[in-house]
Amino acid sequence: MNSVASAGQQAKGAAGKATRSRAFDRLARFGMACRGLVYALIGLLAMRIALGGGGEEADKTGAVRTIAEQPFGTVVLWLLAIGFTALALWQLSEALMGGVLDVKERVEAGAHVVVYALFVFTLVSLLSGGGAGSSTDEKSKDLSATVMDWPGGQFIVGLVGLAIIGIGLYWIHEGVKKKFRRHLRTGEMNPKTRNIVEKLGMTGYVARGVVAIGVGVFTVSAAISFDPDEAKGIDATLRSFADTPFGPWLLVLVALGLLTFAAYCFCEARWRKT
Repeated sequence: MNSVASAGQQAKGAAGKATRSRAFDRLARFGMACRGLVYALIGLLAMRIALGGGGEEADKTGAVRTIAEQPFGTVVLWLLAIGFTALALWQLSEALMGGVLDVKERVEAGAHVVVYALFVFTLVSLLSGGGAGSSTDEKSKDLSATVMDWPGGQFIVGLVGLAIIGIGLYWIHEGVKKKFRRHLRTGEMNPKTRNIVEKLGMTGYVARGVVAIGVGVFTVSAAISFDPDEAKGIDATLRSFADTPFGPWLLVLVALGLLTFAAYCFCEARWRKT
């Protein structure tokens, strides 16, 4: 083995040892709790919209702005930045060195790295005085408009919308079939606790899936109509639920589902396999 390959193996071994350390495990679990806090805020903002209270956008940007307005908000935002950085590093280690993971799980971990890293960028941007950035609705419209200007852009936007719908269906399948249990140390739970965590996971994953499908449908609609304004982010998708024949009660149910997923995230922080 040449020196370059040997150095690479040593670096990989050192990285693997670091990600298996007790300190890294605790940081990753702290990040899962931070994820739960963000979902709880999105759920509360969605509930406020459903009940006619208005307020911030019901997405991650709205959650960040809500935290920033609170006493000690800056401290909480720094803690969130640390937590989501830990999540990104953990998922990066899973994507690169997760020996027991299959290809699909490695790809999923890689996608999580991108999502968490972008959220850390949003947090750091706000903390450095750059603002929390635009909402997911504005980002969706801007990105759709940019891509539609590319050769075959309309087709690409349509494929992205279908992919988002696929993710939503995958999450619903994960919830209904309780597939999320493979990530948990269920053997450490007593029967009552296991039953509660399973119900939280089922409801939470289904709610996430419904929101993702809504975002995907609007993205496909934007592609078909060749109108980027048809694209919607999480906030506008949630608000659209209140405009259905079911009225605001559908949005109430989805908001409760997101709050349930937040509770599941806190359970993950305790029992997730890392």
